[in-house]
Amino acid sequence: MKKTIKLALVASMLLGASSAFATNGDIMIGQGAKARAMGGVGVATSFGAESGLANPALINTVKNKEVTGAITFFMPGVDFTTNAMGTTLPAADSEADFSVIPEVAFANRVNDNFVYGLSMTGVAGMGTDYSDNTRGSVDDNGAFEMKTELQIMKVAVPMSYEKFGFAFGLAPILQYGSLQMSHQTMTTPLDNGASTDVGYGFEIGMAYDFKDANFKGLTAGLVYKSKISMEYENTLSASIVAFNVQNDITSGDKLEQPAEFGVGLSYNIAEHTVAFDYKNIAWGDAVGYADFGWENQNVFALGYEYATKTWAIRAGYNYAQNPVAEQDGTTYTGAVQNFFNLSGFPGIVESHITLGGGYFVSDTLSVDFALVYAPEVSVSYDTTGFAGNPSTADVNHSQAGFTVAVSYIF
Repeated sequence: MKKTIKLALVASMLLGASSAFATNGDIMIGQGAKARAMGGVGVATSFGAESGLANPALINTVKNKEVTGAITFFMPGVDFTTNAMGTTLPAADSEADFSVIPEVAFANRVNDNFVYGLSMTGVAGMGTDYSDNTRGSVDDNGAFEMKTELQIMKVAVPMSYEKFGFAFGLAPILQYGSLQMSHQTMTTPLDNGASTDVGYGFEIGMAYDFKDANFKGLTAGLVYKSKISMEYENTLSASIVAFNVQNDITSGDKLEQPAEFGVGLSYNIAEHTVAFDYKNIAWGDAVGYADFGWENQNVFALGYEYATKTWAIRAGYNYAQNPVAEQDGTTYTGAVQNFFNLSGFPGIVESHITLGGGYFVSDTLSVDFALVYAPEVSVSYDTTGFAGNPSTADVNHSQAGFTVAVSYIF
């Protein structure tokens, strides 16, 4: 069974020719077209089968059986340059500028109280590609021909039990990840190749639907997602040794997917739904990310939906401060951390504007879509300690994404 799941995950990940940029650090905002169109909310707002990895308690709204398939097309725009080698180099665009991310979600009601499901979703990813910017040529942008590609997918079996307005959810998680890194070093090329790993975790959630007349239409929710330990052999460790910082960055090839905690409120009246989520992503407590100076990230999401019996329009906003903290670039290790973060893992975007809608083709078939735009963010981090000269690493990063989903109720 494990081998079958792993093969299915690999096949799904192969749909993405380049790595998937996500929006909150390396984590995509929301799961499914409906959630992304509403700013990534989902802690207290049910989207049927698509809620399996947002808050497993909320698959409780499925009336019988429901299946959803979705594809996200991600188009990040990233450019990088540095003057660390004493020369101001022209910025160059990363070639990792298009990704395809698949999602499948299923939920089945067993009785009045219990619903279970299955979710297989690309949830995170990040990467850049400057491999064509050859060092020592007019095309050199100072990125050491950096090429990185991180992809994370999860398989979950969400379960929800509801009684007296309370819904409790649990989802065991199998996570499959792939990390590839290659770059030049001070002396020779380094191609670490792709390394994969499987990790295990869980998600727990709760939701309460207020039945009292004074609060009718109000739903509150909370969710906790455990950290998941991952180790990608001969990837990060090889680069750490190549840049001689192994005594200060000791995480080696470990790169934990961080824990998350979220609370949310959703209010529905007639055709209108307004939702707000707060989440904390614990990058600063995750091995690997913490060693490169990432900090815990607060995420705020606001969404609105106007829904009739046949169509819906949705809009939202998502904000999360850049978790990639600048290190002390006057030291050699701090300069290397700043360089690697910005050239290979620039998860720095902050604001996200979302829009979307849906249409019921029939009583059982619906189509939904979402547009996500993250305005450009620019940062410049100190790399003086890298070569001894006053210098910086500079990156610009924006994103655009489109998700389309088809749902069938039976």
